[in-house]
Amino acid sequence: MNSSLVSIVMPVYNCEDIISETLDCLLEQTYTNWELNAVDDCSTDRSAEIIKAYAEKDPRIRYFRLEKNSGAAVARTRSMAEANGKYLAFLDSDDYWLPEKLAKQIAFMEAGDYAFTCTDYAWIDEQGNLSGRVIKCRKKCSYTHSVWYNPIGNSTVILDKEKVGTPVVPDIRKRNDYALWLMLLRTKVDFAYGLQEILSYYRVREGSLSKNKIKLIKPMYKLFREVEHFSVVHAAFQTAMWCVIKVLHIK
Repeated sequence: MNSSLVSIVMPVYNCEDIISETLDCLLEQTYTNWELNAVDDCSTDRSAEIIKAYAEKDPRIRYFRLEKNSGAAVARTRSMAEANGKYLAFLDSDDYWLPEKLAKQIAFMEAGDYAFTCTDYAWIDEQGNLSGRVIKCRKKCSYTHSVWYNPIGNSTVILDKEKVGTPVVPDIRKRNDYALWLMLLRTKVDFAYGLQEILSYYRVREGSLSKNKIKLIKPMYKLFREVEHFSVVHAAFQTAMWCVIKVLHIK
């Protein structure tokens, strides 16, 4: 089970208040053959100091820093470029994995020979309390499914790098993870396969985009228009439908 190295993709920016909890969840993984490529997007707090302290105790934790503040997309791309593993696992610096997350998902991928997988995940608040909201993945999620509704949580995804290569994340400031999933489903694989079990927690912080859907309307339109190259009418329609689906909680 621990034969294949998993490279963990983590952008970091000003997360000194929570990064220790995220790093601790990695140290608690039952699957131990992993490396963390933490890429600091020029944090101005103590994030770098904390990560470096962990790295001194555990060589699996690797710290990198961008030359200038460039956004999560650039940080994720740099993290993947530094990866030595067969697998790429995504984890945001304020999210959290259950201890068996890597072991169960890698076993799921190997059993099905899957290139792109995700899992269910639950929302937690800033203090780590469950909010009661759970996002369930689809057993098989195609490009068309994902355009209409994206059930793929960033911190639930694992990719087989040998099958999909080393992706370059579309360089948009917001929704770049969603843009990456669409790109992979459009160009590399037919489906993302879902392990329908909660193995990740997504932290909803005060002022986050997930908490304020209104602020996501413009980034969603930009994604459909500039990254997916939909027509103006198609991009506007798809953005409007996204708003309706979010309001009605249709999955």
